[in-house]
Amino acid sequence: MKKMKKLLSVVVASAMVLAMAGCGNNGDGGSAGNSSAAGTGGSSASGDVFKIGGIGPLTGEAAIYGVNVRNAAQIAVDEINAAGGANGYMLELNFQDDEHDAEKAVNAYNSLKDWGAQVILGAVTSTPCIAVTEETMKDNMFQLTPSGSAVDCAKYDNNFRVCFSDPDQGAASAQYIGEHALAQKVAVIYDSSTVYSSGIYESFVKGAESQSFEIVCAEAFTADSKTDFSVQLQKAKDAGAELVFLPIYYQEASLILQQAAAADYAPLFFGVDGMDGILGVANFDTSLAEGVMLLTPFAADAQDEMTQKFVSTYVEKFGDTPNQFAADAYDGVYAIKAAIEQSGATPGMSVSDLCEAMKTGITSITLDGLTGAGITWDASGNPGKAPKAVKIEGGVYVAM
Repeated sequence: MKKMKKLLSVVVASAMVLAMAGCGNNGDGGSAGNSSAAGTGGSSASGDVFKIGGIGPLTGEAAIYGVNVRNAAQIAVDEINAAGGANGYMLELNFQDDEHDAEKAVNAYNSLKDWGAQVILGAVTSTPCIAVTEETMKDNMFQLTPSGSAVDCAKYDNNFRVCFSDPDQGAASAQYIGEHALAQKVAVIYDSSTVYSSGIYESFVKGAESQSFEIVCAEAFTADSKTDFSVQLQKAKDAGAELVFLPIYYQEASLILQQAAAADYAPLFFGVDGMDGILGVANFDTSLAEGVMLLTPFAADAQDEMTQKFVSTYVEKFGDTPNQFAADAYDGVYAIKAAIEQSGATPGMSVSDLCEAMKTGITSITLDGLTGAGITWDASGNPGKAPKAVKIEGGVYVAM
């Protein structure tokens, strides 16, 4: 993708705030619809604070994504406020639960509008995010999703994302598998009922055309048939697949690993960002995930100073290890700060005027974040950064 000229280098603030108002003390998501006044001691008067509305699943089967996003966004907001804010103004975060549901995501957006939100961080998952983009487009409100990877999550010129798009994930996965000669015969098991999984699958197939491996089997499932994968696994096994590509969420992936082990089928499994969270599945034998690889921009055990500082802060505050969604959200808040500062925006601006300023601002910054160094954004809303992969070894993610 075409990168805009780099004009600003963002340095992550070192100061930490010891308390986070309005958040739970652990990583379990707390109560739905949590509102927090970050680092301000409560709600600030209109015009004195930038109000960021967050949307994502804090309850339900995808809660691990939303909880990580909310927690990490809060950490970033507190750091920024402790360091003087954005253009001298404090940030305030109000995070609403959408339960991974499009209609509830729109309801959350409307609640945030009533609260006075000026910028939206979210939604976290693709289908709810697409629904919210239609609403932010009507209001011309700046929207940055940390992890909505479907193409239409950045459909309009007010929509941006921190993560790679589905096509980028699929193509990058094919390239990684091919360039590292991980297998000659590859099978794919994907969810044809979600835009996330089917989009990655389609771009993976296209990307594989220029690689040395062969896709010998491609089997779909749907939301109505996501518990028994014996047929798909048997077909992959019969086709001689040495690697199974899983562009799916971690819940279904955990079942596939269990059923593959029961069938005495042990290929290499390779996933994408939706598989991040598999080690936290209740009652899942994490030894079954040994050797699993996934394309993700963040590994909590990386030894760079920024990652170690973020992880230690997250663990201290929430008693849990952050995942890639947390890293995306952390970078997202800092990108919002940088876009505000680059454009000279103030919280007294109208939502539409603020959006216009930030659209220009974000395409003129360079962010050194947790998910990549030198991250830039183009007018399409997509980030420019190098892909990374991790491997599960000894029950933890290890950067590759």
